[in-house]
Amino acid sequence: MRVFKSLVLLFLVPVVRGSRVQLKNGGYEDIVIAINPELPEDHNIIRNIQDMVKEASTYLFNATKQRFFFKAVKIIIPLHWLPKPEYLSVKTESYDKADVIVANPFLKYGDDPYTLQYGGCGEKGRYIHFTPNFLLNDTLHNIYGSRAKVFVHEWAHLRWGVFDEYNYDAPFYLSVNSGKKTVEATSCSTDITGKYIVQSCTGNSCTTRECEYDQQTKLYEAGCKFVPEKPQNVPASIMYMQSLSSYNRINRLYQAAEIFLLQIIEMDSWVGIVTFNFTAQITCNLQQIVNETVRHDLIKCLSTSARGGTNICAGVRKGFEVIKQKYSNLDGSEIVLLTDGEDRGMNICLTEVKNSGSIIHTVALGPNAAPQLEQFTNMTGGLKFYATDTVDSNGLIDAFSGISSGSGNISEQPIQLESTAQSVAVKQWMNGTVTIDSTVGKDTFFVVTWNQSTSPPDILLRDPKGKEYRTSNFTVSDLNLRTARLNIAGTAEVRDWFYTIKNNHTESQVISMIVTSRAASLAVPPVTVKAHMNKDTNNFPNPMVIYAEVNQGFLPVLGATVMATVEQETGSAVELRLLDDGSGVDIIKNDGIYSKYFTSFKGNGRYNLKVHIQGRNQTVRLGRRQSRALYVPGYLENGEIKMNAPRPEPSNEEIQANLGSFNRVATGGSFVVKNVPSGGITDMFPPCKITNVEAQFEEDKIHLSWTAPGNNLDEGQADRYIIKMSESLLDLRNTFENATSVNTSSLVPKPAGTKESFQFKPENVTIENGTIIYFAICAVDNASLTSEVSNIVQAALFVPPKESLPDTLPTEVITNSVPKQESLPDTIPTEVITNSVPTQESLPDTIPTEVITNSVPKQGSLSDMLPNDGINDGINVSIIVTGSVIAVLIAVSITICILHKKNRKGGYELRM
Repeated sequence: MRVFKSLVLLFLVPVVRGSRVQLKNGGYEDIVIAINPELPEDHNIIRNIQDMVKEASTYLFNATKQRFFFKAVKIIIPLHWLPKPEYLSVKTESYDKADVIVANPFLKYGDDPYTLQYGGCGEKGRYIHFTPNFLLNDTLHNIYGSRAKVFVHEWAHLRWGVFDEYNYDAPFYLSVNSGKKTVEATSCSTDITGKYIVQSCTGNSCTTRECEYDQQTKLYEAGCKFVPEKPQNVPASIMYMQSLSSYNRINRLYQAAEIFLLQIIEMDSWVGIVTFNFTAQITCNLQQIVNETVRHDLIKCLSTSARGGTNICAGVRKGFEVIKQKYSNLDGSEIVLLTDGEDRGMNICLTEVKNSGSIIHTVALGPNAAPQLEQFTNMTGGLKFYATDTVDSNGLIDAFSGISSGSGNISEQPIQLESTAQSVAVKQWMNGTVTIDSTVGKDTFFVVTWNQSTSPPDILLRDPKGKEYRTSNFTVSDLNLRTARLNIAGTAEVRDWFYTIKNNHTESQVISMIVTSRAASLAVPPVTVKAHMNKDTNNFPNPMVIYAEVNQGFLPVLGATVMATVEQETGSAVELRLLDDGSGVDIIKNDGIYSKYFTSFKGNGRYNLKVHIQGRNQTVRLGRRQSRALYVPGYLENGEIKMNAPRPEPSNEEIQANLGSFNRVATGGSFVVKNVPSGGITDMFPPCKITNVEAQFEEDKIHLSWTAPGNNLDEGQADRYIIKMSESLLDLRNTFENATSVNTSSLVPKPAGTKESFQFKPENVTIENGTIIYFAICAVDNASLTSEVSNIVQAALFVPPKESLPDTLPTEVITNSVPKQESLPDTIPTEVITNSVPTQESLPDTIPTEVITNSVPKQGSLSDMLPNDGINDGINVSIIVTGSVIAVLIAVSITICILHKKNRKGGYELRM
């Protein structure tokens, strides 16, 4: 017999040697796995045993809160297998005394892994039996789960004498909770979700139906099976259904915090780390980030295990204590507070937090995070983030990536170019493209994370010039075995980078790609994105609005594709495309602010927002700001015309963006929704108000155009339109329903966001020179909900006399306000002047026919909005020196980073 020797090492645990299936300092040593002498030689059995044990060691380590791991394993090879240099001679090991045997199955069990147990609970078992087919056939993963999880499940039988937490003989039981009786599957935990079904098969054809109750037992009928959802967002016992994949918050936190410390926090910031549960502990005192060594030292302070209890006030106070190690007060410091637990004692430190002078940002992790967290951010002006337990979500990484110093020095701040995650099946690929534009490229990181295997997937990254980076070029931290990082030297190549990542694990796992960079040059501002909701807390059935502002410096970027993803505690994520076309909730067209209504409320609680922005060469350009102070061309003083210098007008070439293509990702923080009914939601949202109706005469016909609303505000498709007309503006405005209807039987609404066009000949109206007709539109959905009345627009037929116009026009002839277009034509068309009239409350009772007035923008005028509160009596102006910050990262039994940054001149800067 020969022996193959394998040593498994685990991160963050000192390695200390032991003896034959002995436990020494948490490590199990001298575990013997014996291959039955009757099995033919197959080196894949050895390789898969190695992979199974290595992965199982990490799984056991995490499942036992860092108490145990597998350290040394010996594999006994059959004598007739060919010798190899790495095989050693056996000593006292034997097949009969092996802890795990690999042999053909007993007929009774098939390929079921099992442990032979003699005694009762707490008594060790005899051996674990794996079949060669179990070790070689990857299709069994969908039945049993990963081999590593199965090994840990069976090890618990063997070593600790525990038994399964399921029961074939009694698969269901009657549960009584708060007086309510329900039938539950025998499982752990009871929060595991799924369906109760009966399967019937005839030949190769099978059907399923829901289980029915047995009237005698009051439980489900014979043959009923509980089928769980895959994956779960609740913890499950290893001794119940080891195949279930549930969230691993501590690993996700570690990955996110590592990215935060290595890539997000600016140089010269001061960082400290605190953990808390029932009490709080300082794990790292304040350290200034002056080089990469300091960043890596801080990572060593991150917690790798979670313990029970949540005392948020203790954590915050300990964070204050860390800051005061160096500074006399807390002004200008920031704390990043992360928790996944509920704490009803937060009220005891609210006043202290409010008066501290520190800004607190909060990250709520999972559905049970303290609902009072938002009070901290509201009082201190911090940011709010929420990360779900969805396994294919980068919510936690995105939250940390959304926190920067806010100093205004955009060249030093990280910019997120990509953040995507997906579940990748065995031997399948995750492919994608990341565009690096000319405004970024400095300090560029490509980070790949995964959630199951302890070895990295196969990574191939190719730059625009064809240079390839493979897995070996990425750095895998000794402390974080599920993250691989590549830092591109110098400035990254501009244009498209292609990546392909293969899951070479034995089961499906979630793989993610995160890319960050910084500005390539101090002279050229990068494209940036800011995303947010219109409010932090919403009461149903009020809709919410998503905004994304895309800029290069202070100029808006137009023509980008902006997709928003809203993730909620329950239900799948909702994806919406934001628009900058001046329709629906988008107030001004082409101002670089993209917007959309959000109405897909699936329940009460926290929601988070994330936006993806993509620009392509043919569409992206810069635009002028729409809301700006009027540039007065000159004045008439005592009859003398005094003109100001002409307003500088940039040419179209000057405002064309030299961006090429680009990618951006931004988090919009979290918001809370209340009062959503539990019994389902009926249609409560009408189509949105149409805000951009235009009208003009085309000979004796009227041509109307507008952007289609949706069935629910700006989503979906309306059912029909109501178009009204009148020769009286006031009548149309005040009594829309009584105005003359336009026949719209041939007009079928298009999907929301589509351009509508409708032409008709007005009835019972004499069309002649000077005719003015006003129009307005309402949209109706399939639940007969009606939108607000649109903007009122006029079509005016005006034909000037043929004789030439005088050099100067009397003021009573034609008066035009400046239209919304960028420039007026040199001549006014003689046949049509089209005007849109606003719906402000105060309008003149009559409009003289010789005066044609253009509409004003949809915003109210400034004079209407300014309060008359003695503003001219005296103005108190506070000047605050802006600096970068940064602060404290706190996690429940996890971490805190405390930061404070020193300015380049040596003085300390504060930020409010």
